[in-house]
Amino acid sequence: MRVTRRGLLAGAAAGALGATGIYELVDRLATSPQRAAARDLLPEQHLLDLRVVHDDGIAVVVPPLHHQLVTGTVATGDLRSAQHELEHALADLDERFAPTAAGLGVTVAWGLPYFLGHVPAAWAEHAPFDRRAQKPALLPAIRFPSDPRSTVLEENDVAVLMRSDSLEHVSAAAKRLFDDLKLFEVTTIRKGFAGGGFEGRQSLPKRMATAANVPGADLIPDTAELFLGFTSTQSANLGPGRIANLETLGYTDAAGGYFHGGTHMHVSHIFEDLEAWFLNFDFQQRVDTVFRPGLKVREDAQTVAQGAARASSASGVKRDFRRRGRIGHSSSIQPTSRLERDTVGHDGDVYRKGTAIPQRVDFNTLDNPFFWSRDGVDQAASAGVHFVVFNPSSDDFHRNRLAMDGVLPDGTRLPLAPGSRAQGLNSVLHTTHRQNFLVPPRRHRSFPLAEL
Repeated sequence: MRVTRRGLLAGAAAGALGATGIYELVDRLATSPQRAAARDLLPEQHLLDLRVVHDDGIAVVVPPLHHQLVTGTVATGDLRSAQHELEHALADLDERFAPTAAGLGVTVAWGLPYFLGHVPAAWAEHAPFDRRAQKPALLPAIRFPSDPRSTVLEENDVAVLMRSDSLEHVSAAAKRLFDDLKLFEVTTIRKGFAGGGFEGRQSLPKRMATAANVPGADLIPDTAELFLGFTSTQSANLGPGRIANLETLGYTDAAGGYFHGGTHMHVSHIFEDLEAWFLNFDFQQRVDTVFRPGLKVREDAQTVAQGAARASSASGVKRDFRRRGRIGHSSSIQPTSRLERDTVGHDGDVYRKGTAIPQRVDFNTLDNPFFWSRDGVDQAASAGVHFVVFNPSSDDFHRNRLAMDGVLPDGTRLPLAPGSRAQGLNSVLHTTHRQNFLVPPRRHRSFPLAEL
């Protein structure tokens, strides 16, 4: 029997889908959080009901312990049959696992190469349009001013995000969707974890980085939710409900259309230099960098209030830069990532001024840069984050990310050297890959537009 390179890659990918590597330690080192009972399936496939706890009196969302994101290209020409096969497999997972973190969350997203290469006519008719930006809602990924020239702008057809407190559930989903079906050629497998020490125990990132002998692991605070030491899932820092849907804020024309109930997803991988972060920045400098220059918080605090009343304005970011010659990460993006006024959404909910829009579901990783890739990976563990975020459109994400580089919504460009300490976190971050995706509503999650 003739063995092809594609066959070898497929076999290697299948093995990696089921492999756990160092991530099997997550189940040994962490106890699954208590979770609410399962609810009915929502029209949105990207929303997952998560527990909220209070840390230092601040409401914090508890993310699932295990995350896996698999990218691929379409490996079949019969899209109608593929559509039925994939939907049948997804429905099977819906029946086997409750739609909660204790069960399983599956989000299927599609890239421009799929829409332009496989369903171009239907896409031309039904593609959502960003009315605010006067651009398509789904745009190709771009490099930002602080990105290195080596940052890869990916062109995958599909990305599937699987989240659960159970590694077994995630592995079962990956096998069902990619190993059993043979509808996709897997390009990358990305694995990771999230979980803070909100009950006072040593946190998962600290334990995992220490177990992997990552440089700087010993410097991570014992109860830190993420490698860099600060809590990032404050409820006020994450968009509520359906706010990131394509149609909710009226940014796009998706209301009532094929993609009503969908959203936009950005995916990137970022290396984090833990030694540089903890050795070159004292605690106040880390607060200045992550939040806002000059912000005063309790020494060694990890969870910092990020409520609407504390959101920074563009004028505040400029003032901080004039006074201190630097910007903070949270404060710089809040003029673009928070509502400027009270807004009634298409869903009828009232979203108050200062409410966050993006719904981040990023997770720490020891991948270097991926757990598996058809282009090869470095087996040595490295601290990083697979950054995943839902926004109403590509342009909305681009505005937020540009603000992180000092490009403000009114067109002001603060004179910041790319990657400098004055530019916030960018001096210790190194982005290796980026891509934008469209997440259809649940009813159209399987090979969208193929039936048209």
